[in-house]
Amino acid sequence: MLELVTYIVQQLVEDKGAVNIVSEEKDGVETLTIHVAESDIGKVIGKQGKIAMAIRTLAKAVGSKDGKRYNIEIED
Repeated sequence: MLELVTYIVQQLVEDKGAVNIVSEEKDGVETLTIHVAESDIGKVIGKQGKIAMAIRTLAKAVGSKDGKRYNIEIED
């Protein structure tokens, strides 16, 4: 999942070197925290949060297939 989210985010942003995704598992839920350059935050979130929602939907679909739960967070 980490590789999938990293690939998606890197395709969206201009500063690919600033992409940092941290994975943390707690109580059976894996939380992926996305850090990008300040100028690229809007590109990852999208208009009205649609891109962020799409990334979360993909994570949910992959998680249901694998029997895992994923939480996607975008840090400022």
